[in-house]
Order: sequence, then structure tokens, then C-alpha cells
Amino acid sequence: MPAFADDQAAARASGTGLDPLELTEAERAALSDLARYPLLDAIYGRRSRRFPVGGAIPAGPLAFTSGKPPQSLSDLERAVVLNTVAGWTGWHFGISHHPGYAPAAPNYSGSATGRTFGSAAGFHTSEFFFTDDSGTYFLPTRDAAPDGVYAEGAGATEAQLGRVLSRVVRLSDRRVHLPRTEPYLEGHNTWIANHPGSLLVIPVADIAQQMLANIAFFAQNGFALYDDVHQRPIPGVENYSDLLRFTEPMPLSFVEQYSLTEATAELMAAVHNGHLLLGAMGLGGWTFDGIDRLTMLGASGDPDIPGLGFRYDTDSRWALSNPTGLPGVFEAYCRPHYASMADAVEALAERKFGPGGPYHPDTPGPFADNAMVRGAAAPWDTRFREFLALQATYIDETFGKFPGTVPTVWIMNYLQAQHIDLEFYDTVLTDTAVLSTHRDHQRVWHQG
Repeated sequence: MPAFADDQAAARASGTGLDPLELTEAERAALSDLARYPLLDAIYGRRSRRFPVGGAIPAGPLAFTSGKPPQSLSDLERAVVLNTVAGWTGWHFGISHHPGYAPAAPNYSGSATGRTFGSAAGFHTSEFFFTDDSGTYFLPTRDAAPDGVYAEGAGATEAQLGRVLSRVVRLSDRRVHLPRTEPYLEGHNTWIANHPGSLLVIPVADIAQQMLANIAFFAQNGFALYDDVHQRPIPGVENYSDLLRFTEPMPLSFVEQYSLTEATAELMAAVHNGHLLLGAMGLGGWTFDGIDRLTMLGASGDPDIPGLGFRYDTDSRWALSNPTGLPGVFEAYCRPHYASMADAVEALAERKFGPGGPYHPDTPGPFADNAMVRGAAAPWDTRFREFLALQATYIDETFGKFPGTVPTVWIMNYLQAQHIDLEFYDTVLTDTAVLSTHRDHQRVWHQG
């Protein structure tokens, strides 16, 4: 069997990993019906429905073995789930006003793109991987340029789904391998996580970029960081006192925990949207965090369990290994993907102020005078970038990684989507266990 890294190289060379959609009229009708599903029914009908066709609970009061084979999601079903979790919805409106910036506008956002879930100040540091029976894929959408605005009442259109699929990159023609034992899976998930037939969506956040964006946020608002772990100021900060409005600095550990929490909220919002969709479509599944993150990212320490194949490092100062990225695919804003933290700062500035960024006058957008609004953001001048780089470099050199006290790359929850076995729910639960969409699913989505 070839190494996962070899799979990745060959698959990426072949280009986009999913074929364009070719829908039947029945599938178009199913998509149209989905657009009319009531939001409140999706919210109040939300449940974790874990038992799939082809599944088996081997023991206990809910012991049951499905009499049906596993059933993969159709191309359309998969596309709708991916679009709902990771899609984009047009240009976002940015942060409108801050009296400390006026007449300039705030400059917090990292992307000009609005997505199906919120992001703190529009940082958008998360991307998505997914795996199913056909392989393992990367779906980058955080900087996707919208070519239209969501049409109210239309739901996910065929064209919209096609645009999402066009961004997919195949990493392997195999499902991610996860041993069905602890510690790779939590014990209560060993029977079901990443089950044959399922789609597993894996949101991943770049906490290094989130932390850089927050250092900039606090610096722009007049705060410097203070190393509360070692109880000392960051050397050189005193040379930038003209940029500071507050004498009390921000504790480093707080800003890093703040960054991790903000990114986690982004990841959770994305999979929650997906979970609501499952009931509307009549699919089963749930959101959960019971897959070991290091195993998934590729830092299990076992070469036979490569996960997504991320690069990772170890250090006696750290309690855990620290993944930093998948080279050429998803690279965190830190070493070794950048030669220095100063280079990472420049890259973040380019993402924000360069072509396609939210503060470049030529980037399209929703404003009546788009060039004027985008160009009005407070700039990052050379001195400001030096101030950011000084603080980020201190963290990197002091702790041996960036951020210093939290993971560089983070997974919170996964979304698993699958076809449920109605016989299980009708046998061991009551008739309230499923929605009408589940009973109608095979007829509506598979004409069965």
C-alpha cells in the first residue's frame, strides 16, 4: 500500500478531486424542496442520530445489527452538506466603525468573503478537510471570491454547489485510516466514528494566524502583550510606547486562550449548521469531538496511522506534539512554513491589504463606493508591522513555537453525515425518534 504522502502528491497532481454535478430532475426537485424546509423544524428536530445502515452496536441495552449494507452519500447530498458547512454567501460587510480609528475604518478582517458561519471580526482562519469512501479531500473556502450573492428563497442552487466542488482538492483516494480503538477514538465512538458509508467533515483552524490577528487587534487598540507565564515584559515593547494608549498590557496566556476560543466558536458554528441540515435532508449523523486530534492531523507517532499527514514537531517544553500544517495545502502562519514570524506578519498583511484582500481598493464588494470604503481602512505601516513581529518573535523564541501555550493548529468538532437505519429507530426507540424527512429520504433523494 503506498504511503499517504505518496497518495497526496499523486492526487494533487491530478487536480480537482470531485466531478461536476450532473443532476436528474428528481434531484433538482429534492434540492428545491429542501430550500423550503422550516428553520424552526430543523432546530427543534435536531438530534444526534448515530445508527447508520450497515452499523452495529455489539452489546448493551441498545445492541442491534443492521440488516442493510452501508450506503454512501450521493454526489448531490455530499455537495449540499459541504456547501452548508463550508460554503460562502457573498461579500461580508466588515466592521463598520470605531471612534479610535475615525476617520479611517477598522482593519480587523482577514478575508472579504462572507461564509455560511460567523467569524470573530471576519478573521476567517479555518478551512475544511473531509473524507468518505471515495477518498480524502481539502476544501479551501476562506478566501474564495464570491461571483454572486445568495438569492433569498433559492436555497443551494446547482451552480452554487458546482462552485464549491470546483475548489475541492483530492489528497488521497482512500478514507482516512483511524483504528477503531482507544486512544485514537474515544471508547464510545469506536463502533461508529468514520464508519463506512459516512461523510466525515473536519474543520481545521490556524491558531497561529488567529493569534497574529489578535496581536494586531490589541496593538491597533493600544495594548501590548505581557509574558505572564514568565512574569516579564516583552523586551523592546517600550520602544513602541507611541503606539500604546493603555499602560496595563494584555496577558499573553489570555490572548492565546482568547484566540483558541474564538477559532473554536468558528469551527463549532460551521458544524452546527451542518447538523441542522442533516434533519432537513433526512440524513443521520451528529457533531462530536471524540476523534483524537493529533491522530487526525497526523501526529499519532505511529507511521501506520498517518491521519491527514500534517507536519508536526516535538519539544521537551511541550506537553503534546504540535502540528503546524500540511505543506502546500494548509500551512499555519508560523515557522517552518515561514522563515520567521516577521515573514508571517508580512503574509498576513498581504492577505488583508493585498489584491483580493478586504482592504484592497480593487477587491469587489457590497458597498456603493466600494473602492473608497475598502481603501479607507487604517493601514499597517512599517512601524506597526515591526511591533507585531517583535511580539510574535518573542513568543516563538521563548516557547519554541507560535502560539506559545496553545496548539498551532486546532480541531474542535467533526460533523459526520450518514444514512440512518430506520429499523433500529423503530425497534429500540419510539416513533418520535426520526423526522418525516428521514422516512421520506430514500424516495426523495434516491427515488427508492
